[in-house]
Amino acid sequence: MSTHDDAILDDAARWRSRDLAVLWHPCTQMREHPDVLPLLPVARAQGPWLVGHDGARTLDAVSSWWVTLHGHTEPRIAEAIARQARTLEQVILAGCSHAPAVELAERLLAIAPREPSRPPLAKVFYADNGSAGIEVALKMAFHWFRNRGDEPRRTKFIALQNGYHGETIGALSVGDIPLYRRIYAPLLMQAVFAPSPDAYLARPGQSGEGCAEDAADALAHLLDEHAGEICALVLEPLVQCAGGMRMHHPAYLRRVRELCDVHGVFLIADEIAVGFGRTGTMFACEQAGIQPDLLCLSKGLTGGFLPLAAVLATQAIYDGFLDDSRERAFLHSHSYTGNPLACAAALASLDIFASDDVLVRNQATAARMAELARGIAAMPDVADVRQTGMIVAFELAPGGDRRAAFEPARRVGLRAYRAALERGVLLRPLGDVLYWMPPYCIDESQLALLAETTRAAIAEAVA
Repeated sequence: MSTHDDAILDDAARWRSRDLAVLWHPCTQMREHPDVLPLLPVARAQGPWLVGHDGARTLDAVSSWWVTLHGHTEPRIAEAIARQARTLEQVILAGCSHAPAVELAERLLAIAPREPSRPPLAKVFYADNGSAGIEVALKMAFHWFRNRGDEPRRTKFIALQNGYHGETIGALSVGDIPLYRRIYAPLLMQAVFAPSPDAYLARPGQSGEGCAEDAADALAHLLDEHAGEICALVLEPLVQCAGGMRMHHPAYLRRVRELCDVHGVFLIADEIAVGFGRTGTMFACEQAGIQPDLLCLSKGLTGGFLPLAAVLATQAIYDGFLDDSRERAFLHSHSYTGNPLACAAALASLDIFASDDVLVRNQATAARMAELARGIAAMPDVADVRQTGMIVAFELAPGGDRRAAFEPARRVGLRAYRAALERGVLLRPLGDVLYWMPPYCIDESQLALLAETTRAAIAEAVA
């Protein structure tokens, strides 16, 4: 090895050392870094690739926590941010306005899910991230009923078992993943949890649609049981992402919309992870032909460049806060609400959807992902392969038995992650579930690498 190669390796090691001296990483048991859990210093990125200080490339198969849509350092978005930075980088949105915030709101409302028989979503409230967006929607729903004054018992929320909506206290309260919420249980408000429509839970011989209908029937009973107490129902349409990429039939969403209308309950659609083309349509709700009362967006909203969230609300919800009293106003704020740079990035991302015909291209990519996944489905320890658009998940279980699970001490998911990373692919698992959620720019050769690496990683992890 040359002196130059030694210097490159020393540089990567130096960055790991500097990192561990000062940083506390998210969603990580820090004791595991850097030995059990590898730490990957990233110097730069381009397209679907992360590039290390040694020049080695790693395929970002998870879109850096599901935010990178069109590829890393997409030049059109980068240039839009640069242009905006030379004009207006930030201004308080309370009492002020600016073109990027207005234009983005107009465009989001124009493309939002729409039911012809229902008044459209009409107003946009900005926040800083997905969890904050969920907090906004929950508070809006509760406060709207409080402003009415005639239904003081509406203080509860219904959410789905195995759902996830973020890490802030309100968002965590309507999540149902024990790993995240158990320790904070004394701090959380009490939500009502309905059975998940997860098709993986279907009885032998039962279809995904049948499973969804059963879950909807159970939800109907819950709404009857808590009549007059629920202000909103919150769910992730089509895919429960952090819950293991579990997927459900659109029929469930149609029943949910009907039930919410019958009981006078707001429907909050959390499309933070599944929005902007991930599921094959711009928004997942479109596949059920439904329109929520509150739509939460973030992650891919800016193409992965800057943090931004948007909550789209109906005119009726907005009107419920109009009054001479400030107490009836929605006095919620974030310092960077509607940041011009983030709004400019989001506008550039929407331009790319239009100019590049992204949704049509994604359909072809998703079809190729399905072909490649079929070969992995035949592996003996793969219990399920499921797909919604450009999300593909592989459920690992001993002998492929859906009723069984690997011993936690084996850490099969972690072993697969390490094996893939050694082969130049970032496959961050959800327990013993591996998944593909790559940037939309991924090409045929990169997809082939992803499939080959996934196969090898599973084989090594379960050996």
